[in-house]
Amino acid sequence: MPIRRLPPEAVNRIAAGEVVERPASAVKELVENALDAGATSVEVQCDQGGLARLLVSDDGSGLAREELPLAVERHATSKLAPGDDGSVDLLNIATLGFRGEALPSIGAVARLSIASRARGAAEAWRIDVDGGRISGPAPAPFAGAHGARVEVRDLFYATPARLKFMKSERAEALAITEELKRQAMAHEAVGFALELDGRRTLRLPAERPGPEGRLSRLTAVLGRELEQNALLIDQARDGVRLCGYAGLPTYSRGNAQHQYLFVNGRPVRDRLLAGALRAAYADVLARDRHPVAALYLELHPEQVDVNVHPAKAEVRFRDPALVRGLIVGALRHALAGAGHRAATTTASAALSGFRPGGSRAPVHAPTPSAAGWSAFGGWGQAAALAPPALALPGVQEVSGRVEPAPLEPEPDATGAPDATGAPGEVVDPLDFPLGAARAQLHATYIVSQTRDGIVIVDQHAAHERLVYERMKAEAEGGGVARQVLLLPEVVELDPAEAERVVGRAGELAELGLVLEGFGPGAVLVRETPALLGETDVPGLVRDIADDLAENGAALALKERLAEVCGTLACHGSVRAGRRLSAAEMNALLRQMEATPHSGQCNHGRPTYVELKLADIERLFGRR
Repeated sequence: MPIRRLPPEAVNRIAAGEVVERPASAVKELVENALDAGATSVEVQCDQGGLARLLVSDDGSGLAREELPLAVERHATSKLAPGDDGSVDLLNIATLGFRGEALPSIGAVARLSIASRARGAAEAWRIDVDGGRISGPAPAPFAGAHGARVEVRDLFYATPARLKFMKSERAEALAITEELKRQAMAHEAVGFALELDGRRTLRLPAERPGPEGRLSRLTAVLGRELEQNALLIDQARDGVRLCGYAGLPTYSRGNAQHQYLFVNGRPVRDRLLAGALRAAYADVLARDRHPVAALYLELHPEQVDVNVHPAKAEVRFRDPALVRGLIVGALRHALAGAGHRAATTTASAALSGFRPGGSRAPVHAPTPSAAGWSAFGGWGQAAALAPPALALPGVQEVSGRVEPAPLEPEPDATGAPDATGAPGEVVDPLDFPLGAARAQLHATYIVSQTRDGIVIVDQHAAHERLVYERMKAEAEGGGVARQVLLLPEVVELDPAEAERVVGRAGELAELGLVLEGFGPGAVLVRETPALLGETDVPGLVRDIADDLAENGAALALKERLAEVCGTLACHGSVRAGRRLSAAEMNALLRQMEATPHSGQCNHGRPTYVELKLADIERLFGRR
């Protein structure tokens, strides 16, 4: 068939399909234009899921009369300026929009109307685009001192086939709401409002720029519980800064919908960032749980390429390893600093179970551990084989930090006095975060008293985490033990996969997996981690190759080692059904306070629930 030039109308509609996929895409482009114009307030109105009518108004700098015709031309933009040599630098983009495609694309498939008054201008002007046909500009009324008012009617009427692929009006309205929430989280200093079918559904006043204002905006969007269950993140490395908030492991979700990532104020969906988030929480969350996080990356525009996707939803970093390492390191540092802290939602769920008609379901779905007993699961075969008088390192010893000091301080192994305080000082156990043990219920739960409430601890889950953390520390200190394969195993891979795996041979060796290249499409495995015992070496290597391709890290090996350590920790932990003395219970509480991640077990479930005295009094009508 001969080659033909497509008519301009068809070209514009094809381009529109890349930029404007659904009503939410149009809202995203129009809101980004308003933010680039310096708006401090953005209002959005939608009818019938945005298909019948969309209206975005702002108080930005506005458009002059002579700029309106250019605004609806393809690849005409005010956000890119040529340099001295006449070239345009696409690697130094500091604005949200830059392609000059949004307005002409919308005008090609809908009825578009733009009314605007430039800052300092006496008159407002309007231009209309109906399925690609331009009319105007003409004088128009405008209520504000400056800004723009963009109205889109009958979206996709010029491309009826696209309408068949639209979801329900409710689904499209939810997508618009989610898009506006993302923009609001990225720009806390801008006020946002949303009206759906004449009903105001979202109003977010402008907040003060900075961490406090950002947290206020996040709690307004994601819920007040985030403020009490989020960890502040603020780290920088080699010109890249990461800030934001990440939820505690016990404040997790069943899907990844509550993970928000922003790069230089731009909401993005990036596999590298999502993989780094998963890697940071891999040690404290089960695979079917997902953390809550809102992370903001700030770096020089030349270090990130935003000209990757027409919708600008994906980015590419010049140094992805630096970005990933910063995210993983910052999150792990924050999680370790949280210590034994657990989410407040566990207490809320417990209190609701006491109220008439309250939900008695656990916060997390029951997921029995690989072996042994958990308060959320049941007895396993290994638990029946466990000896009743199991040695409990670190639990059977008396804790000098908690037990009331005797009249004469007990010397340590070197003969020095106890370091908990001055001689003769008595430490009240109620002053510790987890209080003083008062009772053991059903030979499973430790009940302790604090100054302003009570704490209920799952003894098996708590000690399981303590043993697991000690095993990790020992492995990091002495390295992961390896076992040499009698016959090295050859694993065939795609040449690109093999190259990626061999490129990470040093990192894998630190985890106990020693391999080397064996031709263009294979690797030779010589040693494996001793903890894994007899394992499926080809399957393990292929899983590692998949993780390297998707996340840039060998998560499969780390997760298998963590699973084995978790199982061993479960076997070596104090069992449910084991009666503990007061000294043992208090020692367990003190170790929890001094151990990172002790607020959740190896599967991400809470190890304790704290009930404040005020909440308990409300249950009995005393308040």
